Amino acid sequence: MEKAIVFGNGVSGKGAKKLLESKGVEVVLVDDNSGVKSSDAVKILAEINLFIKSPGIPFDNELVKKALDLGIEVIDEIELGYRYIVEKKLPTKIVAITGSNGKTTTTSKTTELLQKAGFKAMHAGNIGNSFAELLLENPDLDYAVLELSSFQLEGIKNFKPYISLIVNLSPDHLDRYAVVEDYYEAKFNICKNQKDNDIFIYNVNDDETMKRIPSKVFCDTRTITVGKNKEIANCFEENGWVLYNGEQILEVDKLSLKGKHNLENSLFIITIGKILNISNEVIQNCLYNTKSLEHRMELFYKWGNTIFINDSKGTNLDSTNFAIAAYKGSILICGGKDKGLPLDSMIENIKLNIKKVYLIGKMANRVEKSLLEANYSKENIFNLGTLENVLKHIKENITLEDKEVVLLSPSTSSYDQFKSFEHRGKVFKELVEEIFVGGEIL
Repeated sequence: MEKAIVFGNGVSGKGAKKLLESKGVEVVLVDDNSGVKSSDAVKILAEINLFIKSPGIPFDNELVKKALDLGIEVIDEIELGYRYIVEKKLPTKIVAITGSNGKTTTTSKTTELLQKAGFKAMHAGNIGNSFAELLLENPDLDYAVLELSSFQLEGIKNFKPYISLIVNLSPDHLDRYAVVEDYYEAKFNICKNQKDNDIFIYNVNDDETMKRIPSKVFCDTRTITVGKNKEIANCFEENGWVLYNGEQILEVDKLSLKGKHNLENSLFIITIGKILNISNEVIQNCLYNTKSLEHRMELFYKWGNTIFINDSKGTNLDSTNFAIAAYKGSILICGGKDKGLPLDSMIENIKLNIKKVYLIGKMANRVEKSLLEANYSKENIFNLGTLENVLKHIKENITLEDKEVVLLSPSTSSYDQFKSFEHRGKVFKELVEEIFVGGEIL
């Protein structure tokens, strides 16, 4: 009997275990908290045919390195799912989405569009669902829409989507990668096996993406842009309309998701729709009426004249810059695990556009130091450690009559104080309702 190790008991590990066991593979679950300890798993490596690692575990992990030294193939659950499609000859086509910002919105709303068009479509991957389990439970799926992180793309071997795209690229995860180029290289694995009639979509205004197109892309392409370079783009905005290959698709002002970054996301979604021959009417119906995601610039509470925005999904610097641009003059709550990224662009943005800054988490001291070096007023910086301390301080210093916007947009990951960005957002919303009693849930 074939024997496999699944290393990590998270969403992807659980899904990989289910899929492998459905094929009669004996699975050893390795997890220091809820399975065989990794130190003990070394002893059984000689019996193992396949090693599935969770994306959060890097390739330089000791157990992973020992498996590779023994010639054991190490893959992740995304690769496993793709091989299952090929092996079982499933009808499922893959739409794969990555990028530094906007990939969750693009993934979820692409899925919504495909469903409205009558396809059996579901999403998985970094969006919180197991790809392997999705395929196991839905063998008749038309489209699997995958949000893929750089971690999930590091170990790609045969994985080949029909449509792939990179929303944008900006520095992130320097706590994992020695240099930012390694992060960008991992992202571009999304299209490395695409050929001939497969399609890669990209933003012609994204510099880091454009640098890599000649050496990384060997399939058909489509392009989008907001602003310049319309002459080389398939999909763009002009005179209040989104055009695709010269055809008017929808009116920009009627899009329910607002802001430049959401317009870019919408152009990717529209391009996917047109590639799949979805009618303009269905595209309009979807994008005129869709709702924003929880934890992504989510306007959720009003207390007197003050509104609260939950942007806990803002886990890198660019995402917080987008949020600041959307809510200039707000009170910003920022901070979390320190990824070691240069803060210059965000600091300048805060200096120009933010009234007060409240800092939390391990990154707080570095942000405070950088703000002071940039001559941001010390009186407007509050380094208070936790969300509860921050919200209590804000409550003591505003009245029902004050017209304020309180924006949680951390600019980094949550793992120093929370289980996930979802947990951080949930705690924020609960504390706001508890401390700012008598408000209105929006």
